[in-house]
Amino acid sequence: MTADLRRSIDAIWKIESAKIIAGLTRMVRDVSLAEDLAHDALVAALEQWPGSGLPDNPGAWLMTAAKRRAIDQRRHSKMTESKRDEIARRGAAPAPGPADEDHIEDDVLRLMFMTCHPSLATEARVALTLRLLGGLTTDEIARAYLVPEPTIAQRIVRAKKTLTDERVPFEAPRGRALAERLSSVLEVIYLVFNEGYAATAGDDWLRPGLCDEALRIGRILAELAPREPEVHGLVALMEIQASRSAARVGPSGEPVLLLDQDRARWDPLLIRRGLDALRRAESLGGADGPYALQGAIAACHARALAAAATDWPLIASLYERLARVSPSPIVELNRAVAVAMASGPAAGLDLVDALVSEPSLKGYHLLPAVRGDFLFKLSRFDEARGEFERAASLTRNARERALLLDRVKRCKVT
Repeated sequence: MTADLRRSIDAIWKIESAKIIAGLTRMVRDVSLAEDLAHDALVAALEQWPGSGLPDNPGAWLMTAAKRRAIDQRRHSKMTESKRDEIARRGAAPAPGPADEDHIEDDVLRLMFMTCHPSLATEARVALTLRLLGGLTTDEIARAYLVPEPTIAQRIVRAKKTLTDERVPFEAPRGRALAERLSSVLEVIYLVFNEGYAATAGDDWLRPGLCDEALRIGRILAELAPREPEVHGLVALMEIQASRSAARVGPSGEPVLLLDQDRARWDPLLIRRGLDALRRAESLGGADGPYALQGAIAACHARALAAAATDWPLIASLYERLARVSPSPIVELNRAVAVAMASGPAAGLDLVDALVSEPSLKGYHLLPAVRGDFLFKLSRFDEARGEFERAASLTRNARERALLLDRVKRCKVT
């Protein structure tokens, strides 16, 4: 097999795998079996396409191959005649028919709600979502999160077993249940994005592949749930934050903080897409949703052509609104930064000092990092140095640690 053909097959799988696994899950009602069948079809493609060439509709070819494999398994397991007939009727055609096409979008949405089910631990939801909806291998997920591959494999196996044992239905919930479950889906997507945007550990500041996957899944969800404002709010937030990626690292991979970035390197297309998504969220009545508010904060930065032009009072007021609808110590820490930029470091320090005893921030490196920055700006250099040293000891990211230790040196020089 040529390298070009292998890359083409990998790209096809990336695009089609979620739809295929979702359609098979509807058919066999077992996500583990559906994934196995889809991978059997991929193996068949790897064996046959080098000789026959790429089919006109690779996704339909893979789906048909998987469905035929399902029919064979049903026959061998001596399913009832009626069940065999049902599966054969739905799977024997050479390509998906109109009925299948009508189900595709609903199936992907149902699969998304399955992989992000609240009965699963957060780490399991992330791994399963990347596996089934992102098309990533266990090795790729393990490398992205700096976790041993067997650990990721175990999380995925346990997650699928939990879905089976608890008989989690293959459905998109409605009404109140939809709102409750949707928050889990959005949380998982944003967790994936954040790990790519600011890696918690390792040698790299960014992991662009994870940002790309989260954006791709978020965009799919926006198409499948077009009337949900928070979906568009999350997409807006991710698009605008992703627009800064090229400017967030220096020539040697070192972090470049927001106020120091070359804004000419921000991606204008992603900014436009983000602003469009934000307008969509607001037009649906979601202006005060947590993700829409964070998207609005990101939009303030995107609209400022220079750091000095940033509307910090507006950002501070948006954080106040966010604190009301989604209170958390991290929101308060971010609000303190905005207040400091709008009203001076002393005002920000007052807010941060109120968070020092917060148990949930005890090991959070950005608390001493922010406090150190305020102290530095107030010329309290000895105190600032201690805060930066503490922050450096807490972070697990090598690039961020180097940045903080550089701040320690600057305190000594000053």
